[in-house]
Amino acid sequence: MKQGAGSHIDIRELEAFAAVASAGSITGAARLLGRAQSSLSRHVQDLEQRLGYALLHRNGPRVSLTREGIQFYDEADRFLASIRHLRERATAIGQGAANAVLSIDAIPALAAGLVPATLARIPAAQRPAQIHLRRSSTEQVVQAVLARNADVGVTSMPVDPSGLDLHWMGEGDCVAVVASSDPLASGSYFPLAALDERQLIALDNPYRLRGRVDQALRQAGVAPKSMLMTNASISAMLAARHGLGVAIVEPASAYALPLQGLTVLPLDIRIPYFWGIFSAAGKPLGESAEQFIEIFAQTCAELIPRFVRHAPSEMEGLRSAISGPYEKTAEI
Repeated sequence: MKQGAGSHIDIRELEAFAAVASAGSITGAARLLGRAQSSLSRHVQDLEQRLGYALLHRNGPRVSLTREGIQFYDEADRFLASIRHLRERATAIGQGAANAVLSIDAIPALAAGLVPATLARIPAAQRPAQIHLRRSSTEQVVQAVLARNADVGVTSMPVDPSGLDLHWMGEGDCVAVVASSDPLASGSYFPLAALDERQLIALDNPYRLRGRVDQALRQAGVAPKSMLMTNASISAMLAARHGLGVAIVEPASAYALPLQGLTVLPLDIRIPYFWGIFSAAGKPLGESAEQFIEIFAQTCAELIPRFVRHAPSEMEGLRSAISGPYEKTAEI
C-alpha cells in the first residue's frame, strides 16, 4: 500500500472500521450501521489506503484485526467516543442544559464499585441526564482528561500532575480476601506469614499495587507457596471465593464490591493504597462534575474503613508512604 498516514481521515471511514472490528464481519457491521456492505468495504479499504497498512485480515465473510489494526482500533474508539460526547454536549448546550452530560474515566478497580456507588448517592433530580463511565488504565485515564474527553478522572496514585488539577487524594489499607469457609476467615486479621503455605492471588502490574505487595512480602521475609496472577481485582476476589488462594487487593474493590462467600480481613502489615480524582488544569468544571467530586469523597468515607482524605498539597510528602517501606500493624 502507498504510505498516506498524513492524509485526511473521514469520520465515516473510522465508523465503518470500528463497526467491522466490533461485529467481526462486514455483514454484521452493515446491520449495526444500517449501511450497504459495499459501502462499508469501500470505506475500510479507503482508510487502509490512507494509513498505508492493512487493518484487517480477510477470510471470506469473516474478518479479524491485524496487529496494526488492534492498535489503531483503540485510538479510533477513543476518538469516536469523544465525537459522540461532543455531539451530546452541543445538543445539551442548545437546550440550555450544559451540565446534563458528565464524563468519567476511571481505572477498573474504582469504576466497578466506588464510582457507581457515588452516582447512586446523587439525588435523581440532580443527576446528569447522560453519564459516560469508561474503564481504562491509569495512563489512558490521564490522557482522556488531558485531551478533555473526560470531565474527571479517577485512578490510583501517583500520577504525573502536569496539566492536571488534583482535587483530593484518598488513602486506605490493602486487605486480604479469603473464602468465608477458609480456616483463617474467622480471625480478626490475616498474617502475611500464613502465605508461606498458601497460594497468593495478586495483580500482575509490577509498577502499581503488585509492586507494593511484593515489597511488603520481601520486607516480612514471606515467600508464597505459589502464585495466581490476574489483571483485575474482581477476578482476584472471585478466585479467592473459589478457594484458589488468598487475594491481596486494594480497599476500593474489597469494600465497595461486597461478594457473598468472601471475608475481608486487615493485614498485619499495613500496605497503604492511594487514589485521586482530577480534571484538566484550567478547565472550568460544571456543577455536575463538582458535585460528583465531593460526593465521591463522602462515598469513600462511608464505605472504606480508616479512609483518609488528603489535600493536593500533601501529594509530594506522601510519595515515600506510597512506595514503602511498610510498617507492621501494632494493633488490629
